[in-house]
Amino acid sequence: MSPAFRKRLKANIPLMIMFIPGLLFYAIFKYAPMGGLIIAFKDYNFFDGVWNSPWVGMKNFETIFSQPQTLNVIRNTIVLSILNVFVGFPFPIMLAILLNEVRQMWFKRTIQTIVYLPHFFSWVIIGGFVVTLFSTETGTINYWLRSMFGEPFPFLFHPPSWISIYVGSGIWKEMGFSAIIYLAALTTIDPSLYESASLDGASKFRQIWHVTLPGISSTIILMFILAMGRLMEVGFDHVYVLQNAIVSQVSEVISTFIYRIGLQGAQFSLTTAMGLFESLVGLIMVLFANWLARKYDRGLW
Repeated sequence: MSPAFRKRLKANIPLMIMFIPGLLFYAIFKYAPMGGLIIAFKDYNFFDGVWNSPWVGMKNFETIFSQPQTLNVIRNTIVLSILNVFVGFPFPIMLAILLNEVRQMWFKRTIQTIVYLPHFFSWVIIGGFVVTLFSTETGTINYWLRSMFGEPFPFLFHPPSWISIYVGSGIWKEMGFSAIIYLAALTTIDPSLYESASLDGASKFRQIWHVTLPGISSTIILMFILAMGRLMEVGFDHVYVLQNAIVSQVSEVISTFIYRIGLQGAQFSLTTAMGLFESLVGLIMVLFANWLARKYDRGLW
């Protein structure tokens, strides 16, 4: 071990100690539970335990993909995830750019506080807001519709409107918090680039298109790759607080399927197989998104 290496190691000891809690968190709560994935290849029961339950190979996967209900669940998960990613992805970028253009600091801070606040609400509270607004009998919007047109509209019981409410509530909740990353990226852009563009006669829109967006393009691609990794991951809380039996044909997703079949129905092997399938698709999408980004020299690795 060279003296230079020992010196560098000694200087980095405080940083390594600070890294230990995060390392332990991922090791204990993220990587260690992966050993339970073996349940997907077994006929698991409580009496025999994880390791002694009989091995069934790919039977659980065959059972899952032979059921029409399962294919519908996967389809719903993909559709809602794609809508979340491709419809919701641009909103934090637009919000960050708009906030960056505000010159009145009191107004900027007020708007930031208002749009950040929903992130800290639980989905139970968000679900209460949605019901208060869109409920057929007592909802505020239907109260106005009833007074103007004489009949309410079943927003939460009509599949297209339910999907719109689902996507919209997700954007509203997370848009402000996600914009923080883009606001931080905007601070790295050299102000002289805007001055040069303004002297050349570029309008504000042209400055945003040719200076702002290229300046944060690496951050946008990074966030997109991470979003693609969550393509099959539709949050349980979000769907569960909004779904009902009438719209189950579009609202039943993998997370609620695992809860209903796995936890309530005690079919742990089937739902573990479904979870493993979800994770593999997410991994493939991350690799694909990174491969696509590497075509433009923006890949993570």
